[in-house]
Amino acid sequence: MTTPQLSTGSGFGARSTAADVLHGRDLSGRLALVTGGYSGLGLETTRALAAAGAHVVVPARRPLTAKEALDGIEDVEVDELDLSDLESVRDFTGRFLASDRPLDIVINNAGIMACPETRVGPGWEAQFAVNHLGHYALVNRLWPALARGGGARVVSVSSAGHHCSGIHWDDVHFRDGYDKVRAYGQAKTANALFAVHLDTLGRPMGVRAFSLHPGKILTPLQRHLTTGEMVAAGWIDEDGHLVDPTFKTPEQGAATQVWAATSPHLDGMGGVYCEDCDIAEPAATDDDSMTGVRDHATDPEQAARLWTLSAELTGVDAFATTTP
Repeated sequence: MTTPQLSTGSGFGARSTAADVLHGRDLSGRLALVTGGYSGLGLETTRALAAAGAHVVVPARRPLTAKEALDGIEDVEVDELDLSDLESVRDFTGRFLASDRPLDIVINNAGIMACPETRVGPGWEAQFAVNHLGHYALVNRLWPALARGGGARVVSVSSAGHHCSGIHWDDVHFRDGYDKVRAYGQAKTANALFAVHLDTLGRPMGVRAFSLHPGKILTPLQRHLTTGEMVAAGWIDEDGHLVDPTFKTPEQGAATQVWAATSPHLDGMGGVYCEDCDIAEPAATDDDSMTGVRDHATDPEQAARLWTLSAELTGVDAFATTTP
């Protein structure tokens, strides 16, 4: 049974940092993989895990840029990966599996937000393709290394944006009219549902999965939003200065994904959506605060349906009898 959406009393909160979460922890001998681990929250996640002793693999669409951003952080390796290209996913995972190393942590951190209508691969909507399908294929192809890890965790960075949309089952690629906010919401719901079903499938092998909302943070993720849109949202003023006091620093924003990947509070648990370094509670149906998790993002039937669709689209399923 999936873990209930109930607080663990972790002792951490919205203002905790990734370093706080890992204070006194020794991750020596642990191998972590962080997509997008060279920018924004991903960079802070990589920094915190490496500082605690983990060896961190950072697959990057721009390897040279990644190496420059990660310069000075020890125990980090960079390889090339474009999540919008399934051949790139196949090539990267082939190289990693050839190293014959078990994986202890995967953090699906990379993503795009509210971009102009963009098509990748066979005409897929880019946010669904990059944020969900690319990570779905990545984790499935890495499954042999995860299953060897002995208690591995897979963490998917979702968002409160999942409140904006469930899965558009009749048009997941928005071919009948693109809405960048709903497309982002669908992709973030997909991240949460992926964790639900992966946890169900991986639990017998000791692999647990989680999703999370990192909080509101100004990072390169907002590059497709105009200043006017962010002013209208109440995030910044006309001069670009932050005015929303609930925003976190990148170090605070990275905390929940690091907590989900490493916390002993989550031992024996999985499939849950987290926020502010704890398991989030279900969202009230009449609450528009964007806190907590919506039912459509934790529904096991929708999670199984999404897994089947993702397997059909990508041609990859580690739990099927054969995988190309």
